[in-house]
Parts: sequence; C-alpha cells; structure tokens
Amino acid sequence: MSAHEAIAFLKSRSLGVLIEPEIERMIMSGEIKPGDRINENALALRFGTSRGPIREALRSMEAGGLVALVPNRGVYVRSLDLATACAIYEVRAALFGMAGRCAAERAGAEDICRLETLVAEMDRAVDAGDFETYYPLNLAFHQAILAASGNHLLAAQYASLIKQLHLYRARSLVQGGGLHVSNQEHRAMVDAIAARDPEAASRTHFDHVMRSLDRLRAAPAAHAAT
Repeated sequence: MSAHEAIAFLKSRSLGVLIEPEIERMIMSGEIKPGDRINENALALRFGTSRGPIREALRSMEAGGLVALVPNRGVYVRSLDLATACAIYEVRAALFGMAGRCAAERAGAEDICRLETLVAEMDRAVDAGDFETYYPLNLAFHQAILAASGNHLLAAQYASLIKQLHLYRARSLVQGGGLHVSNQEHRAMVDAIAARDPEAASRTHFDHVMRSLDRLRAAPAAHAAT
C-alpha cells in the first residue's frame, strides 16, 4: 500500500467513525425504521462522502447488532421479534444486577445525589402524566447507575443491548400505572446503593429489568417502560 493509499484509507476510517453515530441517531429516532433497507448512495450524498465510509460505519453497526447484511440484497435495519427481545432482556438483567452491585460498592456522594434527584424528577413527570419528560430522565438515570458502577466494559456491553432494544421498543406510555411502578423500583435501587448494600443493589437492579420483561410479555403491543 502506497503512502497516498494509506492516507486515503485512514481518512475513510475516520469518516466512518464520525458517520456511524449519525446513522445510529437516524435509526433511534425512527427516521430509518426496523426492516428498512439502508440506501448507501443516499447516505453518501447526505454526508458528502463516498460510499466507503458509509460501508465502514455499517460494518461496525452490523457487529453491534443494529443492522444486518443480506447477501445480494443490501444492508437492512434489524427487526427484532419478541423472543429475541426477551433474550436481550435476560442478558441485560444480569449486567444491570452487576452494575447495581458495583455502584453500591463504588458510588460517591455526588453519584447518589444525582440518582436521588433523577428519581424525584421522574416522580414529578409521572404525577403530571408527562412521558416526554420522563423518557429522557429514565435514560439518564440508567446511565448514571452505569457511570457509578465504575466499570466501563460493563457499561459498553449494556449500551449495546439498549441500542438493540430500541429496534423493538416504542417510546410509548404503558397503561396500568407502568411508569409509577417502574419509578418505585428505581427508588428501591437508589436506596440500596445509598445503603452500601451490594446484595440488595444487585437484587433490585436485576429484578427491575426482569419485571420490565414481565411487562413486555404481558403487553407486547404496547412495549415496556424501563
């Protein structure tokens, strides 16, 4: 490989790294939906690049489980069935249980204050029936627990599972008091972390995800609040 070719290759890879989160954002926002074929030419035109960086980004996303390459047809956004979503929840529960245990052992006072603040803000959103406010607070809460765990590898694996679950779940309000029940579980998780009780933290975090799975199975059309 010549120096010119090597530089071009590195530039292509750098562009792919920059483009990947933008394509992910398009998928998470619903701009590109599960089951949709990804138009590489349209993306190259949108981002002002060749198809090389687009393909590099899509290969990385395939490894992460967001897209699938169908031979002789192209790259498609994955579409999860209920059975696959349930399997992901089971793995997620194990990881989140460990995150809770680590957080109980390692969280600082600022981490705990942050978690308590988020739970209180979610309580207010639940009382107001304001899901649009609750949803990002919920994501921030789970992310704050992962940060408090102090385990970056665990956090990365968990994030990959959450991205895949976005292919199945809708940002929809669960009927039957789902958000209220979910936030009661959040409070129990924070109480266990604040008490520096690794066993209770592991149990409450694991149970939270498994109860979300129960809600998912009970109402697959509505999906689950977590």
